[in-house]
Amino acid sequence: MRVAPTITLTEEQRAALSAIARARSAQTARLVQRAKVILFAASGLQNKEIAQRIGASRFLVARWRERFSELGIAGIEKDAPRPGRTPKIGSAKIREIVRMTTRELPPDATQWSQRTMAEATGVSPASVSRIWKSHGLKPHRVRSFKLSNDPNFAEKLVDIVGLYLDPPEHAIVLSIDEKSQIQALDRTQPSLPLKRGRATTMTHDYKRHGVTTLFAALNTISGRVIGKCMKQHTHKEWLSFLRLIDRRTPKHKTIHLIQDNYTTHKHPAVQAWLADHPRFIVHFTPTSASWLNMVERFFRDLTTKRIRRGSFHNVSELESAIADYIAHHNDAPNPFIWTAKASDILEKVKRGRATLHKIASV
Repeated sequence: MRVAPTITLTEEQRAALSAIARARSAQTARLVQRAKVILFAASGLQNKEIAQRIGASRFLVARWRERFSELGIAGIEKDAPRPGRTPKIGSAKIREIVRMTTRELPPDATQWSQRTMAEATGVSPASVSRIWKSHGLKPHRVRSFKLSNDPNFAEKLVDIVGLYLDPPEHAIVLSIDEKSQIQALDRTQPSLPLKRGRATTMTHDYKRHGVTTLFAALNTISGRVIGKCMKQHTHKEWLSFLRLIDRRTPKHKTIHLIQDNYTTHKHPAVQAWLADHPRFIVHFTPTSASWLNMVERFFRDLTTKRIRRGSFHNVSELESAIADYIAHHNDAPNPFIWTAKASDILEKVKRGRATLHKIASV
């Protein structure tokens, strides 16, 4: 004959259970009932008597009595994990859906949709959605990428990331580049304003009123930007911008320039000017690695926040808008924080190259 375990409470346990038993919240009704079961059991009542007092089954009383005996108060605070219902879609079918999503393409499209995958595998679109979500798969999205083939990629990467993570003392690190061909676009009709139930609208067509090029140097420590718009982006404009940086920065400080391999940046006239100004030290990013140049992030914000949805009647309006954006940015600069270590980036690039090599060899 089974004998119910004897319940002996400490003063702390009795006080805690009594407080729970006095609770009035609807969310704690089950916990209140369980606390009363344990208090009655500790007073010497048998399971049958406790069941009659609280209006529950003897089996329920026995269950929580045993759980408390094994785990204490923590054993009655929440239900034990349940196995749940048997899944209708087996693991083999899930593996097939994941494999087809990552290794195959539908016969009439460049990517799977929930509906086409459901038709191909005989499950519901909702099931496909759940499987994709659980495996982190998003076939509808695509991102551009390119792995650098620069033979000195590792050395350049370590050099530039070192400037971001551990900048030299008594020096200024500037991430510089030009954003060329910024168009002064004017919509053919005024935009309709935002209101409830309707997004802001813009006409799909536009008038072109010319282009400008923004030269920008981002101070990687302070976040401040030196910027200037010019009509072209030849080596002459690049030299003009370097002279502007020379005037805007303290003469006694070394200037580290992080820039890409654009031809105008290596023009003989530019090289001669740099030779006459030894405080300027150039660090070239690897080829096809513009993401390593922090000023590109500033260009993205400028485009998103001020240019893309703007309407400009002429180039002067566009340049004025860019100048206002830079001035506002410099009033309260918020520097971008580089966190990725060179070793982590190299490992990621290594995996990418291995995957490309595997695909090319198939």
